[in-house]
Amino acid sequence: MSNRTLTLTDGLYDYLLAHSVQEPEILRALRQETAQHPMAQMQIAPEQGQFMALLIQLMGAKTALEVGVFTGYSALRVALALPPEGRLVACDVNPDYTAIAQRYWEQAGVTHKIDLRLGPATETLDQLIAEGAQNRFDFAFIDADKSNYPTYYEQALQLVRPGGLIAIDNVLWSGRVADPTVTDNRTQTLRRFNTALAADSRIVLSLVPIADGLTLALKRPEP
Repeated sequence: MSNRTLTLTDGLYDYLLAHSVQEPEILRALRQETAQHPMAQMQIAPEQGQFMALLIQLMGAKTALEVGVFTGYSALRVALALPPEGRLVACDVNPDYTAIAQRYWEQAGVTHKIDLRLGPATETLDQLIAEGAQNRFDFAFIDADKSNYPTYYEQALQLVRPGGLIAIDNVLWSGRVADPTVTDNRTQTLRRFNTALAADSRIVLSLVPIADGLTLALKRPEP
């Protein structure tokens, strides 16, 4: 028995994967191809993708937003969890990475659900806001450049409806956020970001120690 989160040894992590992750073959193939990519460390963990898909299904989400696509694993997980009429706006700046994503989305038959927008995500999100998309999204996932996390969060908070959920990746940053000897810009940005969210009365917060840390921010109804 334990009253705190367990440390996952390699053996226990393998047990978790074997007894929890239900991964369609198309997702497994994408994850395996991405593992050979020079930037493979940007791939989310399969148990995290499954957890987010479960949240989407529990919410009955129909509209989703993603900031940071990479090779498309998380977007594919989200798209598969959305209903047939569901839509995902996916933001990225790299056409080479997202070309891999599009290949797998097509194989999975979810291309019609995904609106890929190439360009700086801050500009894409500003455009959505200008188009009147405030409070239109049920779910948002932020997993992109850490320096812009505060901006992405504020934009997503406008775009997600009251009762909607924002999920933010890498908030534990391989433990560096809790190590005072680490003082690089990205780590300090994440520390300030985590501190700000912990005090943000606009949301109900939970920082979940899954993969590299996943913050869940439920948007409260506006007063």
